[in-house]
Amino acid sequence: MKKNKLIIGTAMLAGLTVGAGLANHIEPPKVEAARVDMIDLSNHNGAFTLAEFQSMRNNYGVKAITTKISEGNYYADPYAAGNIKTAQQAGLYINGYYFCRYTDVASAKAEAEYAVQVARQDGLPTNAVLCADIESSQQRGLGTYVNSLAIEAMKQIVESAGYRFDVYSMSSFGDTVIPWKYMGWIANYPFNLTVDRYTKGHAWQFTDKQHFKDSYGNFDASQLYDNYYTGGLNKNAVISNADTHHVDTQHATNKPASNSNMTADGGSSNEDYAQRGTFTANTALNIRIAPSTSASIVGSYAPDESLVYDHVYIRGGYAWARYMSYSGTYHYVAMGKMGGEEYGTRQVYSNRTYTVQSGDTLSGIARRLGVSVSYLVNKNGINNANLIYVGETLSY
Repeated sequence: MKKNKLIIGTAMLAGLTVGAGLANHIEPPKVEAARVDMIDLSNHNGAFTLAEFQSMRNNYGVKAITTKISEGNYYADPYAAGNIKTAQQAGLYINGYYFCRYTDVASAKAEAEYAVQVARQDGLPTNAVLCADIESSQQRGLGTYVNSLAIEAMKQIVESAGYRFDVYSMSSFGDTVIPWKYMGWIANYPFNLTVDRYTKGHAWQFTDKQHFKDSYGNFDASQLYDNYYTGGLNKNAVISNADTHHVDTQHATNKPASNSNMTADGGSSNEDYAQRGTFTANTALNIRIAPSTSASIVGSYAPDESLVYDHVYIRGGYAWARYMSYSGTYHYVAMGKMGGEEYGTRQVYSNRTYTVQSGDTLSGIARRLGVSVSYLVNKNGINNANLIYVGETLSY
């Protein structure tokens, strides 16, 4: 995460149009092997527009942003909060990192505590990765023993705050400064990109000179090897998490993430489905403004009363039905516990279809239908989320 980048300027998003029967044909990044799955940002990059993030997503396949949160225990990145919000609006996974300056275990703990505090203030979602960036001269002189103790202490602090932990460093630090077992995100910039490197980690940062057509300057780009930096969901699909960032399980708390809501690789088990149907309650149920037991209550359903829902969310161990109220706002009712008691019965409507039109993009179709891009990808067996065809029929 070198700090030699230029401030980003305002950019216009280039519209994607259909040509030769293609509704959204995106040219792959011009590298021989490495994919631009994730980029990391620092204060040197400045503030990003929604159009810039959308362009990175649509034109280059970027799926995750990892933004600087803090440095040492004294500096908070002033652009982090805005970039976190904008990245979520663009449907990108958002993570954070803090640049370490510690010289012993005590100062490492202080830096992790400060990073957690700033991350919460900036709105970094719970279950996001909060990565320790260990590459400065202060850590180089400590050796593997002290660095190992520092990493273990920081990991405990970060995870107890509900974030997932990782260590970023350059490959030259492996086993000379930091034991390889701690390094999940490794920086190495070879001249030749025909071979994947450091595949046992979560990510390989392969360049600090990535360019994007709608943004100025050089960027650090990484290829992902698993789904750790995409919240446990498919890194090979363009997945939007922007429509659920208001849910309480997406915000920082003082408690560690519940093991019952985590997948084997540390990702969240939260899901959503574009299911439509009628739900009839068999007990009194609260109506809430978000799919969470801590969300405000605005009414209730009595036994045998029914509602027509258009989406199902899995949050906090419950299945939630979403419906549009008479006031024009979405409300939510718990239909039952996952793997437990049902609070009523569902009558699910048959699947609907949509025919791709000239000028369509998959993200635009998803917004129109009220579903996520990942839902359409999985529902229709789409291999390339950036490639759909005019006349193609999509189920939803």
